[in-house]
Amino acid sequence: MAMSLSGDICVVTGACGFLGEKLVRLLLEDEKLLEIRLLDRNIGPGFIQSLEGCRGETKLTEFGGDIRDRELLKRACRGATVIFHTASLIDVIGAINYSELHGVNVKGTQLLLETCIQENVPSFIYTSSIEVAGPNPRGEPIINGNEDTAYTLCLKFPYSKTKKEAEQLCLSAQGELLENGAQLATCVLRPMYIYGEGCRFTLGHMRDGIRNGDVLLRTSQREAKVNPVYVGNVALAHLQAARALKDPQKRAVVGGNFYYISDNTPHVSYSDFNYAVLSPLGFGLQDKPTLPFPVLYLISFFMEMLQAVLRPFLRFTPPLNRQLLIMLNTPFSFSYQKAHRDLGYTPRYEWAEARQRTTDWLASVLARERERISAK
Repeated sequence: MAMSLSGDICVVTGACGFLGEKLVRLLLEDEKLLEIRLLDRNIGPGFIQSLEGCRGETKLTEFGGDIRDRELLKRACRGATVIFHTASLIDVIGAINYSELHGVNVKGTQLLLETCIQENVPSFIYTSSIEVAGPNPRGEPIINGNEDTAYTLCLKFPYSKTKKEAEQLCLSAQGELLENGAQLATCVLRPMYIYGEGCRFTLGHMRDGIRNGDVLLRTSQREAKVNPVYVGNVALAHLQAARALKDPQKRAVVGGNFYYISDNTPHVSYSDFNYAVLSPLGFGLQDKPTLPFPVLYLISFFMEMLQAVLRPFLRFTPPLNRQLLIMLNTPFSFSYQKAHRDLGYTPRYEWAEARQRTTDWLASVLARERERISAK
């Protein structure tokens, strides 16, 4: 039987985010925690009310503010037993300043780890990303890889770089002595592309599709298969990781390791995935990309050059860059077997249900999105 987090005090950073909110709901439904501390930059006024239905006896406390605020972190971590660090700036097109990305993703993680050590928080779980694994600029594929798959890495993208750096900080903090003489245990989860209710990327593809006469743009070749993962399963993997770190036997195995988190979603290209969740709403999909891959690659290269030349005078963010293009067109998939073995993680939601939930959510926002776009 897995350890329970009953009586624990946990901190969830990025608690109002796409994954953070699902994790908070899961913790309320599956565990009898003493308290959940919700740390986020902007906590909406109705956020705690929206959780009333599944709250039970658990105390919910809001900590609104920036992850780089030492005092805020001190207050949030005091007396806590486990940290779920899901907060991060996500940027796949290079729209955010590097110093801001680095500040939140790397500096924020470092401050949080330092605070854990000062405040004697024994367990730390970091949400990383598949993007720290590649693909590399040569677009070398990985099919059903695992944590030991050898791969020549070369991260060009500021977002991937900052996530990788934060991941390394977490893993190297494994075994650090806490103020009270106990040891910190850390573990890193690397989910695949996360989908589900609230995913802003799927929403973006739906908007592009509406503008294109209800036909989704094909940005990935059919062969470029990846394995997206449902947000409910990613939340569950976080809970399983926390339970494992609480169990003294498992703690010794899991501490200092990273785990790929996927589920049984079929392996498809990004574009075919969007089609799978949007086709029930009447969307079609382009048969092939508007332009061949080599042409798009060249255009991306020139746009990146232009961006570099204009940078001193003008903030220009090209909609496509080489790294994104390669990511969308490289077969890149990973197995969750190690997480299953060490954390006891088994996906709770199968594809049919995950797909239905995602499509239902998209259906609920479709009319509003159509109005918004036609009003422009």
